[in-house]
Amino acid sequence: MMRRGDLLSGRYRIEELIGSGAQSTVYRAIDELLQRDVALKLFRRNRADVEQIRRQDAEVRILAGMSHPALVTLFDAGADLSDPDDPHSYLVMELVRGPDLRARGSLGSMSAAHVAHIGHDLADGLAYIHHHGIVHRDVKPANVLLVDDGSGESRPRAKLSDFGVATLLDEGLDTFKSGSSGTPHYLSPEQAAGEPSGKPGDVYSLGLVLLEALTGRVAYPGAPIQSALARLLRDPHIPEEVAPRWANLLTFMLARDPAARPDAKDVSLSLRQEIATGAARHRDGSQETVDAEEARMRAVHRYRILDTLPDGTFDRVVAVAARMFAVPVAIVSIVDNDRIWFKARYGTDVEQIGRDPGLCASAILQDDAWIVESAATDPRTLANPLVAGEAGMQFYAGVPLRTPDGYNLGTLCVLDTRPRHFSEDDTSTLENLAAIVMNDLELRLQTRRSLA
Repeated sequence: MMRRGDLLSGRYRIEELIGSGAQSTVYRAIDELLQRDVALKLFRRNRADVEQIRRQDAEVRILAGMSHPALVTLFDAGADLSDPDDPHSYLVMELVRGPDLRARGSLGSMSAAHVAHIGHDLADGLAYIHHHGIVHRDVKPANVLLVDDGSGESRPRAKLSDFGVATLLDEGLDTFKSGSSGTPHYLSPEQAAGEPSGKPGDVYSLGLVLLEALTGRVAYPGAPIQSALARLLRDPHIPEEVAPRWANLLTFMLARDPAARPDAKDVSLSLRQEIATGAARHRDGSQETVDAEEARMRAVHRYRILDTLPDGTFDRVVAVAARMFAVPVAIVSIVDNDRIWFKARYGTDVEQIGRDPGLCASAILQDDAWIVESAATDPRTLANPLVAGEAGMQFYAGVPLRTPDGYNLGTLCVLDTRPRHFSEDDTSTLENLAAIVMNDLELRLQTRRSLA
């Protein structure tokens, strides 16, 4: 046990104990070289325990290569061998000020808006590590740090910590071969059964974490063995008070079949849409998100397109798009605060719809095309009224109408009542047609400015 004032490797001065586990202890320390507070994770290193050393070294390698806002940043790593009888290895990481989600959960359930923000951060972080061939394997509330940067911002931010049992995926595979590892209350069914697991296991564990945050209750309580086995016998209970959109997303994330779960990127996009929907109505959104939406709306008004009559040029574009892709519906949309206006439409007489159910409201959140090939089975859209209701939309491909200064006004999109494949060439063609629409809007804007 280190004491306050102890100096590690001549640089890191111990200030106070943050937490302690079976294999490591975390302290707040001062980096005396850079004069900043850091978190110092000190391992109890047993030279005879080869597996322990392997895990510690693996965590260092994993963290050293990762850089993402939702992951705790690694600054340094080393070993202190000043006492040959008590060697220590350590990690020096950013100090995240704020409680972990386990401590926050002791206060009861959280609002859906806050859970959406936290879930988006975590899903985005998982998508990042999955892309780099890493599975966390121990997603749980105690490993979710809630950031308090002292700014007083109401938008909660989360970081994923503790990669002590993370692993690299087998080359060419999406699973790793090992027994169960992680915390019993948050294991995926495949982990509980000791079967090969991979990225879907992290998504399942995240689903349990989000469900617990929404309800204030552990989905599988009890002793470790009882908790682990319960998920092999039954799905977690999702209470009726959980909103339908959340219930549908969580149902997919918590599917016992790993292949039926969405990937982390799709979960991130779904939760981003939840956040944006709230921000557009100026409810439950952070100031940062609200400000971004207000800036986007200023760009919409700059082009003076909301109050214009139907446009013959754009009508021809959507007609061409419908014929090229053999779809029944094609639309040029502009997304307002609470409405989506169809400025040109082919195959529908509808002129506008509410923003909440509109698929275009999701498409403008992307930097590139948003493709939903089978909407009834896609967690991003399965609860959407246009999909589940009488309209029966099963396919959507939309490309943002993006201004030169980076704001998405709306989309050029094509829709169908049956699922279909959309190739990279198809996407490129749709992007080219969207560019025609955007170039025309930009030309009109420049003409008005020149005449002013």
